[in-house]
Amino acid sequence: MKKLFALFTLLAMLSGMSAMVYADDAAPATAAPATTMAPAAAPAAPAPAPVAAAPKLDSGDTAWMLTSTALVLLMTIPGLALFYGGMVRKKNVLDTMMQSFAITALVTVIWMVAGYSIAFDTTGMAKGVTNFYSFFGSLNKLFLSGVNMDSLTGTIPETVFMTFQMTFAIITPALITGAFADRMKFSTMLVFMALWSLLVYSPIAHMVWSGDGGFLWDMGVLDFAGGTVVHINAGVAGLVTALVLGPRLGYGKEPMAPHNLVLTVIGAALLWVGWFGFNAGSAVASGGRAGMAMAVTQIATAAAALGWMSAEWIFKGKPSVLGIASGAVAGLVAITPASGFVGPVGSLVIGLAAGVICFWAATSLKHMIGYDDSLDAFGVHAIGGIVGALLTGLFAVESIGGTAGSMGQLFIQAKGVAITIAYTAVMTYIILKVLDMVMGLRVTEEQEREGLDIALHGERVE
Repeated sequence: MKKLFALFTLLAMLSGMSAMVYADDAAPATAAPATTMAPAAAPAAPAPAPVAAAPKLDSGDTAWMLTSTALVLLMTIPGLALFYGGMVRKKNVLDTMMQSFAITALVTVIWMVAGYSIAFDTTGMAKGVTNFYSFFGSLNKLFLSGVNMDSLTGTIPETVFMTFQMTFAIITPALITGAFADRMKFSTMLVFMALWSLLVYSPIAHMVWSGDGGFLWDMGVLDFAGGTVVHINAGVAGLVTALVLGPRLGYGKEPMAPHNLVLTVIGAALLWVGWFGFNAGSAVASGGRAGMAMAVTQIATAAAALGWMSAEWIFKGKPSVLGIASGAVAGLVAITPASGFVGPVGSLVIGLAAGVICFWAATSLKHMIGYDDSLDAFGVHAIGGIVGALLTGLFAVESIGGTAGSMGQLFIQAKGVAITIAYTAVMTYIILKVLDMVMGLRVTEEQEREGLDIALHGERVE
């Protein structure tokens, strides 16, 4: 518990320091310009209000979103499965890859049954009104009720939007598995991910992305593609899980080097490619904003890979393959919240900052605090997500996303980060403690030493 307290104190400093310093600098609201009218001899009857045009399906937007959905699914299977699978020891590679595969199947069903409704049903919501539905969507869309061939979200079929968002709901819990690799019971992992998806991921997604009336949306938090919803959410949950489970047997005493970095590099490359669907797809249209999101994603990722590689070269003496791959992922993470709001220069700064800071978090910070985040889910995703979310507040360009960067926006971003950390940490801890009492969290010492591939699945890689 002391380590848990120390880590969240550090997170509070990262996200709250900006809030304390810049609280008085928040940009004042700008009044809307008054409408001027020529005087009339006599009052005229009011003109009828224009009828809003009904949304129409756009085949170009739909085609892009179908492609983006496939790209984001590619990020989990096989991308993340290979990325994580190559980093564990050989005796645990199948279990690690199966976690990503099983979560893909499990969350698909959970999202269809209730997750989509919790995250995106807007019943009872109104701009500026804070009520229960600001935090948790109604259940009117259970089992995708009302989602049919004719229903639209903007200019695309709601079925496509629902499936696109499903792929986000899939990869987020899959990211958590990197923090507790090599030591969690497979059965408990499945129950944990089911509960976490419904009680943590879907409510955070609702608060940030459901639109007017959403708690963090109304606060003005900018998160284009998932800095808070996906990466801070998953990274903090991973840290809590790693701390509750405790370190791997022999951690810090026995060698635990990756068994196959070729798999990891292939996985990282697939993540890089798939991330264009993740970020550019979040425009939900095939237009200029999607194009800019794609450009800044590429720039930030390259900058972060070079930043991590350079920092490692300076401080460790050699640039490693694992390092440049991890740096690329850190850049992808950090640009995610900013991708629909910043331009090329902002993305370059965000990428470089993420590469260097995440290198520090995955090496020095981890050893300083002493937690066993097996595959650096916290060091890359939570820290990278925090860096990206905060810097979005500084580098946002009004002509791109409608909001200009300012100290006031930085303060709003810091509040959003702090709320996400607090909600995720508390809810994840409660879920884990309940499951520990009911079914146990960790494999036996004998199973851990034998390897989870044989112990839990009866298979092994020869």
